[in-house]
Amino acid sequence: MTESLRPVRDIRPVPLVLMYHSVDHFDEDPHLVTVSPARFERQMAWLRARGLRGVGTRELLDAHAAGRARGLVGLTFDDGYADFATRAVPALLRYGFGATVFVVSGRIGTYNAWDDGPRKPLMTAEQIRAMADAGIEVGSHGRHHVSLPETDETELREELEESRAALEELVGSPVTGFAYPYGHATTREIEAVRAAGYDYACDITPDEPARHALPRTYIGDRDGPLRLRAKLLRHELRRRSRV
Repeated sequence: MTESLRPVRDIRPVPLVLMYHSVDHFDEDPHLVTVSPARFERQMAWLRARGLRGVGTRELLDAHAAGRARGLVGLTFDDGYADFATRAVPALLRYGFGATVFVVSGRIGTYNAWDDGPRKPLMTAEQIRAMADAGIEVGSHGRHHVSLPETDETELREELEESRAALEELVGSPVTGFAYPYGHATTREIEAVRAAGYDYACDITPDEPARHALPRTYIGDRDGPLRLRAKLLRHELRRRSRV
């Protein structure tokens, strides 16, 4: 195993990172990516009632390295839906929480063309800049939301490097985080993300958690108090088994 792909000891025990997508009202949600605003509000209240504070992934990892991560939970939002700006962020700010939003750089201001479900608008450039100015971490989700293992070397490099460059120009600050579209990542893609200069990358359920393959816990609209508690307990059990 190469040095860059070994399980990274400096993130052990692996911190808890929650994975969201969209926060909006909905009639149909075949891919289970949407949480209603009311449910989201209750989930944030549940976290705060247990002494937990939501933060962006970069802040979480920095705190972890400094031994200050107790009580912190990573909050991540994939795809960059417009409702992140209009519905999720106002709730986050009310609770004093931060978050990371992973943006599909080639689809800014359009819609989720990669999905076969309901069309959902994506944030505009102005909204993304406003999020960054409000302290929300902006990360890359690639250029076009493609499954990276299906790309050739040229497309893979473009998905990683061009998306990062475009987002850095947009927000005027370094973009250090990446999230694998669909959670698809093999050793090749993990190594390519590291080589492209990203400081970390979010996966979903990697075989071996590492700084460039951080596991995340999916959160959906069905996750009320009992399910949230079960997911936190499951994370704790997995964390202990990897120590």
